Amino acid sequence: MSNLEDDFKLDALLSQQQQTRLLELLGTLGGASVELADNAEEASNQLEFNLDTLGWLRTELPAIQSEAAARLFELILFYAGKYRLAANLHHDVTEASYIELQQKHAALLASEARYKTLSEQLQQQVEKQVKVIEQTQHQLYESARLRAVGQLAAGVAHEINTPIGFIGSNLRVADDYLDEIEASLSDNVDPALLLDDFRALLGESKSGVKRIASIVADLRTFANIDQADFATCDLNALLMTTCHLLQAEHNHTLPIELRLGELPKLAGYPAKLSQAFYNILDNAAKALNEGGRIQVESRLHDGALEVYIEDNGCGMSEDILLRVFEPFFTTRSVGAGSGLGLSVTRDILVAHQGEVRLYSRLGQGTRVTLRFQTG
Repeated sequence: MSNLEDDFKLDALLSQQQQTRLLELLGTLGGASVELADNAEEASNQLEFNLDTLGWLRTELPAIQSEAAARLFELILFYAGKYRLAANLHHDVTEASYIELQQKHAALLASEARYKTLSEQLQQQVEKQVKVIEQTQHQLYESARLRAVGQLAAGVAHEINTPIGFIGSNLRVADDYLDEIEASLSDNVDPALLLDDFRALLGESKSGVKRIASIVADLRTFANIDQADFATCDLNALLMTTCHLLQAEHNHTLPIELRLGELPKLAGYPAKLSQAFYNILDNAAKALNEGGRIQVESRLHDGALEVYIEDNGCGMSEDILLRVFEPFFTTRSVGAGSGLGLSVTRDILVAHQGEVRLYSRLGQGTRVTLRFQTG
C-alpha cells in the first residue's frame, strides 16, 4: 500500500477496466473516439495529477470539447487520488493501531506474567505466615494449658499432701498398734479396743487414698493424659472434673452450685474443652467477693448444647468488655494473669463450631454462655 508521499501513476489511480470504461463514457458524451496516449500527439490534451503528467488524452472532438474531456478526466483522477490517499491513511492508521495493540498486548502478557509470579510469591508468603500464626496459636494454647495445669498442680499440692500426711501418720500408729496387739496377745489381754481403733485408722487411710486417686484422675483428665486427642466428650463430666480441681485448688472453700441437665455427647477435644471451662471458672473465682458464689448450668436448648457459668462478683465495665478477648489483655497485676484465658477459650469454641457470649455489669457479676452446635 502506497503512503501519502508516493507519486501516483495512472494505473495506481484507475484500473485498466476503469480507464476503458471512462474512455467509453467520454466518447459517448462527445460523440467521437477518445483514447489514451503515452506521448504528446497532435489533437491530444495533457493529463496532470499533482503537477505530474500521467498521460495524454487523444480525441477526434473539437478543441473545446477535447479540453473539457481532458479536464473531466483529471477531475476524476483527482477524486480517485483523494480516495487512494484516504485509503492509504486509513491503512497506515489501522496498521499503526494494530502494531500499538500488539505492543500493548505483549506488555499486558508480560505484566500478567509478572503479577502471576508476584501472586505465587505472595501466596507462598501468606501460607508461610499462616503456618507461623497457627504455630504461634498452638504455642499460646499450650502455654495457657500448661500454665493452668501448673496452677492446678500447685493448688492441689496441699490437697494431696493432707491425706498423704495422715496416711503416713496412720501407718506409723498402725505399726505401734501391731506391737501393742502382739504384746496384748502374749499377756492374754482383750485386743478389741485396739482392733477397733486399728480398723478406723485403716478406713481413714483408704479414704485418703481414694481422695488422692480422685484428684490425680481429675488432673489426668484435665491434662488429657492417656486420652485420645479427639474423642466423644461428656460435657457434664468435664465440667464436674474442672469444678473438683478448682475447688481443690481453693481448699474446698469455693462455693460452686452445679445444675447439670442431660446432654448428648459432643465430638471434640476433651483437654481443650476442660481448658475452656477452667478459664471461665478461674476468672469467676478470682472475681468473687466475700459471700460470693458461682453457678454452673448445662442444658440442651434449641438444638444446641449450652453451658452457663455465672458469678455475682465484681463484674466488668463496658471499656473492659470491649477488650476481654484480646490476647494478653488483663486487668490483673503483673504476673497474676497472662491475658490469654478468654482469647484461648474463644479459639477453642470456634474450633468446636461454637461461640462464647459474655454479659457483665460492673459490681453485679458476669455471665458467660458457651454454646455448641450439635449438628
